[in-house]
Parts: sequence; structure tokens; C-alpha cells
Amino acid sequence: MDNQKPKCIRKSKRIRGVILTATGLKRLQAAIESAEIQEKNGERFTQEELSERMKVSTKTVSRLWSLTTGLDQRTLKFCFSAFNLDLRKEDYTCSNKSNDLNQSLEYIHPLENQKSLTKNSICYQPLAAVLKYPSGPVPLGSIYYIPRPPIEELAYREITQPGCVIHIKAPKEMGKTSLMFRVLARSKALGYRIVSLDINQVDVAILSNLDKFLRWLCKNTSVQLSLEPNLDEYWDRETGSKVSCSLYFRNYLLKSVETPVILALNEVNRIFKYPELAQEFLYLLRSWHEEAQQEETWQKLRLVVTYSTESYFPLNLYQSPCNIGLPLQLPEFTRPQVEELAERHGLNWRQNNEAEQLMAMVGGHPALVRIALYYLCRQEVTLSELLRQAATEVGIYRTHLRRLLANLQEKPILTEALEALISSESSISLEPVIAHQLESMGLAKFHMDGITVSRELYRIYFSNHLYNGRFRATPPCNSTYKTFISSSS
Repeated sequence: MDNQKPKCIRKSKRIRGVILTATGLKRLQAAIESAEIQEKNGERFTQEELSERMKVSTKTVSRLWSLTTGLDQRTLKFCFSAFNLDLRKEDYTCSNKSNDLNQSLEYIHPLENQKSLTKNSICYQPLAAVLKYPSGPVPLGSIYYIPRPPIEELAYREITQPGCVIHIKAPKEMGKTSLMFRVLARSKALGYRIVSLDINQVDVAILSNLDKFLRWLCKNTSVQLSLEPNLDEYWDRETGSKVSCSLYFRNYLLKSVETPVILALNEVNRIFKYPELAQEFLYLLRSWHEEAQQEETWQKLRLVVTYSTESYFPLNLYQSPCNIGLPLQLPEFTRPQVEELAERHGLNWRQNNEAEQLMAMVGGHPALVRIALYYLCRQEVTLSELLRQAATEVGIYRTHLRRLLANLQEKPILTEALEALISSESSISLEPVIAHQLESMGLAKFHMDGITVSRELYRIYFSNHLYNGRFRATPPCNSTYKTFISSSS
């Protein structure tokens, strides 16, 4: 039997020398989530509850999830048996043996004793070889998803409420769809029916017509619920498209299913380009939410809506029909979260100030942080080189910055306001709607005494492109950029 054990645990039964593999992590997390659904109606276990159930300390629970600090095999058995699981050979590996690592594309964790190629780097080479460029939502089960408490807990709790509406809003690339994926996965585990519609897939001809759009919504919902589309029986020109759509949902779709239906609408911001459609449709969603307060059939319908705030300002700021249900505004990563994400990329940033240096340039913006870690893990650039080039046309953020630049070029009044923010060394006051629009684009941040540029990356880049409220034809070298680099080095 001993010959079958990893060498790191042969010497002693209590040597702390094993860590979870990707397989073990997924098995344990799935068992915990199942217990949460059965025993706590989907509410998450606290660290203390897990500690008591597993019969280990809270410190050990933290080390279990870290996937870098070795534990003894018996401790892992306690953790697994607490959720009626047997510890299998594929669930763990030695923390000091590279050839025993799980070689999945989604997770190849670095080893603490790998030889560093750069200072404070422990990037395990196969990870760099298979690491995908961070584009789009983070897949379910990915080790690179970093929870942002209490956002996930609020969403998981709210989705169990009859007739609820969750609207997830943030600028682009902040993780809206990634969160939605996890809310839908939790809903599916609860036995709910899922209808997931991406507004980006709707034809322009349909978005230009309310009747066509509502028929598109009804038909696609029918298909995803495995029901025969039956629009003509409920559609009546005399009562109008919105009433017809409501009757179709209430009297046909919702009455045809026994369980709650989660209707997820992703990238709703696309309809904001069509003000009449946006106003009519969003007020329709509001009416369904209000109906659910008194009618049992409508309580089956639960809405999850995501939209980018960059496209939000064409609607009335103070009368938005999106202001229903639970609003979830995604925050940026904190420094500990950036350090944890770096560790998952094989970079040891907990001992020095690398996370602080990166955040001084890009803040805790999830996509900007992940892009940086991607290039650093692949050792294509050093951190100092990355920061030196960050706000230039040859830097790793050039695509992100050009998109923001293109958006601003369409809105001269915002360009003037942003230049005022860049020129000021402290918070200033702006007209409320303008300030809100800059914040919605992710370019500005509110404080108690006013508003400032949200991150140094934008200050440097746009100071090179703006002059007297206009865009320069040829951006000059800006002293602000040199000052930042010299102060960071």
C-alpha cells in the first residue's frame, strides 16, 4: 500500500506535503454546493461553519483553498468525508513534485520550489505554455475567477426569491457575464429552468421594431424551454405588442412549467441605442416585476439582466426603468485579490510591492490586471517594462485605450470634462449628469469631495491626446508619464 502513496507522504503519516488537484478541488466544491442547496437553501457556508463541519481549524480551511500550502493526507480525508466523499488518488498531489501536477488547461498550479526565472516569479513553465489570453467571461470552474464578496452571496440569495430581478451593471470588461454564468449555474443546481438570451445576437431589423423584438423574445424563450412556439394564438394587434407578450409569458410559458424560470438577458445595453424600444421594453420588465408582488404565476419568473454602463447615458439618469430589483455594481479588485490572482498565475507578489505598482497604474480593473498577469506569466515583458509602455500605442492596453478614445470622440462634452479632470491634481465638481457618464464609462471615480480620473493609465494616455477639449493629431510625450515611471521605480 505504501508504494502507492506519493513520496511526499511516505516518511510520515503527518507530513504536510499534499495539495488539491483541479479534480479534487472541483469534486469538493461541487459537494459543498450541493450541501448548501439541500441544507441552507443555497446560502453559502461560512468559514467557521466549514471549519466545524470538517473538524479542522479555519486556518486549515484557508490553506486548503490556497492550493499552494501543503496539508497532510489525513486532513484532506476529514475535509472530504465531511461531505460524504472518499479521498481518491486523483484528488491530491505532492506539493513538491512537478510531474504529479494536474495538467488541465484550466488549471496548472505553480510549485513553490520551482526555480525562478525572474525575481519573485515562481511561474511554472507549462502554465505559460497553455495559458489562454484573457478575453471574454471567465469560464465556470476556472481557477482564475476571483469572487468579490458580498456580490456573489447577494446574487445567490436573491435568485431564490419569487419574482426577483437582478441587474448587474458595470463598464465593459468588469466581469458582468462571468458573474451571470455563476448565478445561472447556481439556479440550475436548484432545479430552475434557464433561458439565456444575448442581445448581441439580435438582428438590427428586429431591434428597430418593438413588435418584432417581443416576438423574438417569446419565440426564443419557448425554444429554450422546449415548448412549441405558439405566438399567433396570443398575439393581438388591437391589444398591442406588450400586452400580447405579457399574456404569452403568463398564460402559456409560465403555466407550462412547474419550476421557476430564470430569464437571463445579457448585454441589454445594446437596446439603449434604440431609445423607443429601450423605454418600452424596460418598462415592460418593470410591470412584470410589479405583477409578481401579487400574482403567483409571475413569481415563477426571475430576471437576471446585465448591461454595460458605458452605453447607459442615452436614457434618463433619474427615471431609468432599470432601477428595479437588486442592483449589483461590480467593484474593482482589492490588493489582496490582485495578489491572489497573481499567485494563481504563478507569481509570488505577497512579499513585495508588485501588486501595488501595477495597481498604481490600472487600479483593480479585473481585465487590465489579468492582461498584465498573462504577459508577466509568459515572461514576455517585465513589470517595469510593462508599466513603462502601458499608456502608449505599443503597450499591452492599446486596444482597451483605443476603444475608450473612440467612444469619447463621439461625445465632445465628455471630452472637455475629462480634460478638466486630467488637469486637476485633486477632486473637482462636475455637472451631475456629465460626472455620472464619465463614471459609467469607467473613466472617473466619485469621492466625498468630488470626482477624479479613475486610474493613472487614463490620466497619462488622455493627457497625451487631449488639448483644449479636442484630440491632438500627434500626441506629444507627456511629462506626467515620466513622473509616474520615475516615482514607481
